[in-house]
Amino acid sequence: MIPMERASAHERRMLKILRALNAQDRATLMAFGEFLLAGGAALRAAGGECASVETPPSTPQHEPRPPDESVVAAIKRLRRVYPMLDPSEMLHETSALMAAHVLQGRDAGAVIDELERLFLARYETQGSRSAEEPDPSTNQDAQPL
Repeated sequence: MIPMERASAHERRMLKILRALNAQDRATLMAFGEFLLAGGAALRAAGGECASVETPPSTPQHEPRPPDESVVAAIKRLRRVYPMLDPSEMLHETSALMAAHVLQGRDAGAVIDELERLFLARYETQGSRSAEEPDPSTNQDAQPL
């Protein structure tokens, strides 16, 4: 007999919730779980777990949009295209769009279009913000303490 790992309290609670839901709500929960999993690396880094730090490319790494792409797949693709953006800063907006699709039945194509505009706008805002910020090491007006 293969020894089985005992489920944690969180896992048992999740399973209880999943079993209590109807089929549509289960699908919604699974889609949201996949969405959260897609942002897991950023959330773990924000939570303090150790992660290797690499400097992301400064320009988008464009990938073509596949036909019939899901919203979750689009978020993953856009995070690869814009690795210089901090996903935790966009979590509220991306989760609101994901919820509009999953919970309110908004068309996936329209949500993906909006996600693409959101990521592009954040990229452009980040570029203009970093161009405006002076390099503190070159501040000639700094007074010694």
